[in-house]
Amino acid sequence: MKKLNVIFYREKNEKFPVGQLAESRNRIYFEYDPDFLAAPLWLSPFKLPPEPGLHEHKDRNFGPLFGLFDDSLPDGWGLTLMDRFFRKQGINVAGLSILDRLAFLGSATMGALTYEPATEHDKSDNGEFDLHQLAEQSRQIMEGQSDTVLPQLMRAGGSPGGARPKVLAGIHGNQIISGEDDLPKDFEHWIIKFNSKNDLPDSGAVEYAYSLMARNAGINMPETRLFPTKPGDSFFGIKRFDRMENRRFHVHTFGNMIHANFRIPSMDYDDLLKVIKILTENHRETLRGFRQMIFNLLANNRDDHVKNFAFMMDENQEWQLTPAYDLTFSDGPGGEHSMTFLGEGQSPGKNEIMQLGKRAGLTTIEVNRCLDQVLHAVKTWPDHARAANVTPKSTAMIKSVINRNIKAL
Repeated sequence: MKKLNVIFYREKNEKFPVGQLAESRNRIYFEYDPDFLAAPLWLSPFKLPPEPGLHEHKDRNFGPLFGLFDDSLPDGWGLTLMDRFFRKQGINVAGLSILDRLAFLGSATMGALTYEPATEHDKSDNGEFDLHQLAEQSRQIMEGQSDTVLPQLMRAGGSPGGARPKVLAGIHGNQIISGEDDLPKDFEHWIIKFNSKNDLPDSGAVEYAYSLMARNAGINMPETRLFPTKPGDSFFGIKRFDRMENRRFHVHTFGNMIHANFRIPSMDYDDLLKVIKILTENHRETLRGFRQMIFNLLANNRDDHVKNFAFMMDENQEWQLTPAYDLTFSDGPGGEHSMTFLGEGQSPGKNEIMQLGKRAGLTTIEVNRCLDQVLHAVKTWPDHARAANVTPKSTAMIKSVINRNIKAL
């Protein structure tokens, strides 16, 4: 039987056990620590409430692991790097368990949950990043042209979610170092994304322009910027909201909180708004989710799957929506939104927006105010594109799609 301790890690001098994961005969179990249950945090209120006894993960249709801990694992890109590392060590990837992967991450996880004992591996290279070199190797790996992984890329790229290549970085002025763990004084935690094969050539600039447009629409966005390199690259970066200096915050994605597989489009914005209302008990948070929904519709962000919305627990153990992330132009699966609007994924319009607002308990005035502000922001797309140096070709293409979405209202 394999076992792994789950630790809630606020900062180096403030961490405590949550419980223990175990794997036996391809079954996953979890048991909360008795001391944790004495004053519990409701880390996953819908699927893993803080109750004594052995909890078996039976929801295999969702995935092989409780959603609470699945949020610690990377998606396609990070798993690719992890597999490359294991193969380099002569380890049969097919024989790895989920607990092996969590142990490999150890404390280099997103959010506040960490895992012990961690697998030992080299973390010695803490020199400054060459973003152009890391991006080039990422491209080679994605295209199957390289079997090796630079130590810096392995360290910084192995834990964030998403299919697109990216690294966790520590930023101080023009200095960029690995940011998968605690950072030196005055450094800030950021994520920097690289292009993948199917992206627009100027995808970094496009996502930066979308972050400006979303902020103009009244959406809560982290700080964003473009990171230029001497060879002429420009990569999109976003400041992490699960870190405040080196203090960690617990984050749980919407999909993993309700055990909805993000790879299988099956949820509706009606479901999201219901969960926001139940979990946060805060009308303001419902409005935030609703506004982001409208933005996704009008700005044609159709990769709006259930892991692209998340909740964060604050110091008072209250839940709120995280700031927005992964907002960019996307055609989505089969040209449809990943989450539907009252069942409509291809061409949702004003009728669905008004009905969803009503079902969420919003007034007509609130719905129209959100709609008007987002409409104003997306109509000024060319201004945001110009500020981000998006190419004229991408600017015109996205403008035509946004105009189509506006006309459909």
